[in-house]
Amino acid sequence: MIKKYVTERRSWIMLFIAQQLLILFVTFVDPTIPLESMLYLVFLSMILFSIFFVIRYSKETKFYRSLEARDNNLDLTSIAGPESPFEQIIETSMTNQTELLRQTASHNLMTLEQEKDDLLAWIHEVKTPLTAMHLMIDRIDDETMKTHLTYEWLRIHLLLDQQLHQRRIPFIENDLYIELTDLEVIIFDEIKTLQSWCIHKGIGFDIDIQVAEVLSDAKWLAFILRQLLTNAVKYSQASDITISSYQHEDQTILEVKDCGRGIDPKDLSRIFDRGFTSTTMHQDTAATGMGLYLAKKAAQSLLIHIHVESALEIGTIVTLTFPQKNEFVRITSV
Repeated sequence: MIKKYVTERRSWIMLFIAQQLLILFVTFVDPTIPLESMLYLVFLSMILFSIFFVIRYSKETKFYRSLEARDNNLDLTSIAGPESPFEQIIETSMTNQTELLRQTASHNLMTLEQEKDDLLAWIHEVKTPLTAMHLMIDRIDDETMKTHLTYEWLRIHLLLDQQLHQRRIPFIENDLYIELTDLEVIIFDEIKTLQSWCIHKGIGFDIDIQVAEVLSDAKWLAFILRQLLTNAVKYSQASDITISSYQHEDQTILEVKDCGRGIDPKDLSRIFDRGFTSTTMHQDTAATGMGLYLAKKAAQSLLIHIHVESALEIGTIVTLTFPQKNEFVRITSV
């Protein structure tokens, strides 16, 4: 701060030095003026100026030091009170700007909340005709037509479900209910939802559940598995998907293994990024790049670790490692 203060006051300092040099020059030119007396006067002036400089430095930089030390937020209480007209101008300008930002942020938040509520209401409204559509599809006699319509219906259903959970994820902590959850029930429910799609693609399931119960939130765990199974079915063809659970070092492990097209090694570090699809199949317009991103976000709140191993044209193994019971103390205490 001392360097900045000297830089700020350099014109005043230079003026004072120039005045002292002028006095010495006049003394040197005019022999009638005693040199010793003028040197003594200049010396006293320098001492007085130094004392004045130190006092003014402490007083004038107090306000600006508080500005440097404050956090980058809208709280202005940590700023020292202004003691000069210029500081008062700065303080007034910052106060007005902060109030404007608060009002803008509040307005934007209200707008965002309204849009979120409208979208959630719209999704729930769309579910009603979708349910009716599914009942109508079930009454179609043409099996080929029925299969194609069911597949398209399922795509819409999954996209709406993804949107619904995407809007809820920022507030997931308010929606968690940790309890003993039956993995088999969740897995079979999700497979049943994808049944028509799997039949159409000739995909089967090999299920080996050694550990059937885990501590988790059933609804959000089902959502995570839905994203993993949807990806496995989407990128597989005429092969089996293996789902297994087992115990390892006092933790439950759930694996979903497919023999699909796999993931390029250079993409593995980015598959959980929002909106990332693929670099090898970048023209795939069916991919949204949101499934694994949302699954990862939900898993973090459930303290579930997701690990992915994959190789091109060989397949992908997604591993869910569930937390130990004592790790849920933080969640259940909320």
